[in-house]
Amino acid sequence: MPIRLDKMPPLAPSPQRPRFLLWLGMLLFCCLLGTGGALLFGGESLPQKPSDFWTFALGIPFLAWCVLGFGRLLLYVGEQGVADGWDSAREKDLNRKVQQGRRSQQVLGVSLQTALGDPAGDSELQLEALMSGEQALKSQASRVDGKILRHSCLSCDADENPESILLSIWTQTLADLALTLAQLPADQPLALLLDVDTGLPEKQWRRVWRQAWRESGIRQQTTPVDGRGLTALDQWLDQRIDDRAMLMVVAVQFAPQQPEGTAEVAVGLLFGNRLTQATLPPIAYLHRPEQERKPPSGDLLYATRQALDWLPPESRSVQQVWRAGIDARGAGAIASVMVKVGMPVNGSGVYDIDAMLGHPGCASPWLAIAAGTQAIRRGAGTQFVFSGGAAAAGLWGTALIPVSPVLKQVS
Repeated sequence: MPIRLDKMPPLAPSPQRPRFLLWLGMLLFCCLLGTGGALLFGGESLPQKPSDFWTFALGIPFLAWCVLGFGRLLLYVGEQGVADGWDSAREKDLNRKVQQGRRSQQVLGVSLQTALGDPAGDSELQLEALMSGEQALKSQASRVDGKILRHSCLSCDADENPESILLSIWTQTLADLALTLAQLPADQPLALLLDVDTGLPEKQWRRVWRQAWRESGIRQQTTPVDGRGLTALDQWLDQRIDDRAMLMVVAVQFAPQQPEGTAEVAVGLLFGNRLTQATLPPIAYLHRPEQERKPPSGDLLYATRQALDWLPPESRSVQQVWRAGIDARGAGAIASVMVKVGMPVNGSGVYDIDAMLGHPGCASPWLAIAAGTQAIRRGAGTQFVFSGGAAAAGLWGTALIPVSPVLKQVS
């Protein structure tokens, strides 16, 4: 569930302290009242008995004043104790939420396939193309009905069997991740998040997936993860941060039913929990994603700032920004937010994946995260991802940071 620090209840109001001048005035008033009462109602003999006179005139009023003052002091101490107890409980809850919010995942493996990919599978050349702004979005025949539409695809042969193409895509994705998984024991628990957007019937693409998995040679058994997109990752950070299992994400958009302006992409990511995984060296750390909850209200600014606040202070200076799955409204909101938080707003530090490839659909966040991870592996600094996608009610902000020597010691 989202960690909303702005929804924390306020500190308890401090009780008003007893006012010295007010109580001094009350003491004088009580003494005057007692003296007047003794003179008016004490009879003629009372002034002739000084001890009795001063007892009635000052002693009893002073005693009454002390009782009232003690009661007021007890009331103040009680109210202060209640306020301190509330503030202490609030502080503990705030610290717990901050610790929970600052959870992150190790990025252990990455696979990325786009229309800008090198035929030989060189990930460096593909990253160079993405970072140079090269465009693969163009008018070409659609796999769905053969119409000429503007989109990007992983294979330019529209007549080729879609099942064969999808099988080769997933075979490559699993081969990339298998290199990392081969370093782990066969009994390593592995959770699988399969995020698929395709015009192929589910029965058909699942059959292709099972075949690709059988041929991958991966020894670990998988258990499915509920949910889609970064919501599933957010839930993982809340519920399974101390789990021994690793999270493998395989996301693909392939032959969508409405291909106009879309991108065919395939992404594979392997995440490890920092509390339990010490076998593999991480490539980067992915911190908790934050989603804007009310898109028309400017909530994206809060989400962006909160995503940056989860980072260590020394890692909050963003070097590069990736955007994927963003509509026109989101693009305007992002531009405004980037200015307000001091991110790069133009030039080589901002990469608009939609402009280069088309809309990646459900793979949007994973595509941008994979590209940012590869940039970090090349030596870049903190990466920030703005992403939408078909399943998102609002835009997401996510930060990736390099593995510095200090972070290696505490991970």
